[in-house]
Amino acid sequence: MESFRLLLDYDVVAMIEGLPKAIRRAIRSRLIGIRDYPANRSDYLEQDTSGRGVAINICGAFAIKFWIDHAGRQIKNVDIHPADRRS
Repeated sequence: MESFRLLLDYDVVAMIEGLPKAIRRAIRSRLIGIRDYPANRSDYLEQDTSGRGVAINICGAFAIKFWIDHAGRQIKNVDIHPADRRS
């Protein structure tokens, strides 16, 4: 099976770069897991304003929000933020 591509928003990349090394490693590892097995990586689901399903994966103190573009075989990362913040 063809693998998915993981697409990250530049603001997400910049935020990750500002985190401590151990947390960066954990988030990067989780992002690779999401890329490799996206259907198995959702802790919660919500809908965006257009009605598209957005998956939320909890990684330590952070929530990783993404959606799966099955047609394009892409995982599109929407946001990473502290897990206790609602957005």
